[in-house]
Parts: sequence; C-alpha cells; structure tokens
Amino acid sequence: MKAIRYYRYGPPEVLKLREVDVPAIGDDEVLVRVRAASVNPLDWHFMGGTPYLVRAQAGLSRPRARASRLGADMAGSVEAVGSNVTGLRRGDEVFGGLDDRGTLAEYISIRQDGAVLAKPKGLTFEQAASVPVAGCTALQALRDKGRVRPGHKVLINGASGGVGTFAVQLAKAFGAEVTGVCSTRNVDLVASLGADQVIDYTREDFTRAGRRYDLLVDIAGNRTLAETRRALAPKGVLVGVGGPDKGRSVKMVLLSPAVSQRMVFFLARLNKADLSVLGELLAAGKLTPVIDRTYSLGEVARAIGYLKQGHARGKVAITV
Repeated sequence: MKAIRYYRYGPPEVLKLREVDVPAIGDDEVLVRVRAASVNPLDWHFMGGTPYLVRAQAGLSRPRARASRLGADMAGSVEAVGSNVTGLRRGDEVFGGLDDRGTLAEYISIRQDGAVLAKPKGLTFEQAASVPVAGCTALQALRDKGRVRPGHKVLINGASGGVGTFAVQLAKAFGAEVTGVCSTRNVDLVASLGADQVIDYTREDFTRAGRRYDLLVDIAGNRTLAETRRALAPKGVLVGVGGPDKGRSVKMVLLSPAVSQRMVFFLARLNKADLSVLGELLAAGKLTPVIDRTYSLGEVARAIGYLKQGHARGKVAITV
C-alpha cells in the first residue's frame, strides 16, 4: 500500500509517499481501507520536531520507526475484521482516528474499542474525515474544560479554522450566545455557522471592546495572557487550545490559582464516546464540517504547507 512517511525532521519536503506493507490485524482489530483523511497542526509539529517537547515522544534526533507516520483523522470502509470483532463487518463505512498517528495511508488497523464508528449517512468521506481531531478538541474545550451552559456568553478566538468552525456550532448547540473572532474574509463564514456576533480582528480588538465573556476558547493564541483576560468575566474561564505551547500553558497553570478566573490549557484525546456525540450532532444536522481545500495523498506536503500558513477556512482534507 501507499503511505506517507518521514525519516528526518524538517519542512514539508521531508514527507515521502512510500510503498509499505498493509498492516496485519489482531483478533480485536479491524482493517480499514482509508478513503479520506485530514491534516491538523499537530502533524506539522511532529513533522518538524518542534517545539522540542514533541521529540520526547517521537525521537530526539530523528523520528523513531513507529513515529515516522502522520495523520490522526480518517474515514473509509472496513476491509477485514478480527475474530473477536462485533458490531463492524466488511464493507461498513466508518470514521474515526488514531492517537498514535498513521492515517495518511491507504490502509490502517484499529482496535474495535478505539475511536471508530459508523460514518454518519449523508456525509462524504472527506467531510467525515475532517471531524475527529478538530471536533473532539472543540467538544472537550467547551463541555469538559469550559463547562459551557445555556445562556453563557462564549467567545471563540480563531473561529474560522478547523477547531473554530466546530466550536462555533457546538457552542450554539449547547445554547450559548456565541461571538466569533476572525479576519475580514471569514466574517460571513463564521456568521453562517450560527455566531450571534462576529468580530473582525483587523478592525476591532476584542480585548479592548469592553465586553466580558463567561468562556473564552482561545485557539489563535495571538494575544498576551493579560490582554486575553481583559475579555473575561471575573469568574470566567479561559481555555487555551492548540499545539504544545509550553510557555503559555505554564503561565496559565501558575496564574490560575491566584486569580478569580479559571485558566486551562489542554490537548484533546480521541475517544469513541466523544466521537459518538459528534456523530449524533452530524446526523441531526446540527454540525456541518467546513472544508477549505482537498488534496490527494501524494500532495500531503502541499496540504500541510498550506495549513501551516494559518489561513485555512475550516479543514484541509486528503482524498486517499
């Protein structure tokens, strides 16, 4: 099968399309023929080996063999099942992902108790593959870390990106009053997702507008902690989302106990329960993936290069 591999850290050019063995499956695993995947900021962190915190997991000087794979999201069809697998059979269309990466390939193996479920009807493979990481991140930021409630005033800083487009829709589904922050060209997009107000950051500084929010989900991370806190209610919650920004996360952890506002920085974890929640919302039409561009498996380097520019509207999908 064809799969994306990288054997040294660096720019997108280090990514290679290689012929590798189709993974074997155990008794509790399924073999999935990947039809689509998507890329996430974590992919370029592992590809580049930066910040160096990721090398503790992937390998200090170069990626270890297991770590030389990229991709966490996927959608496809079940090709084979292990002898103990129940609930899935050959031909079923599924979506989900791998915490240890490797979905940028024609086939993957995944445990039946892992993050894999039936693909919601009506979604393309590309749409379904855009959901797992970004959707779970948005869900966990709002529900688990932010403890959002109906009527809460919620601000999403970075509302037009992969996580942001899901966060706007999920916050509305939870009954919140939602304000999205984005650039001029994305104002209409964010409004179409259900945001009650949209702030164009090129024209207005949300940290100086005088409005206070019960929950601020900070995906962009483009303002200082002191500036961001100005937009929080006295008992408000700041949830930092994104790559392993160690300096910012340490500041939040150290400052939070000393102030009335609660500050949390986290990295999401894929799991079947949260994927099921997202699947129900997708099936009910309360959540719609936004896809900016679609690339082929052989164009993954271009896809990650585009994503790294920071201007993607929604998700960047890969057709396998």
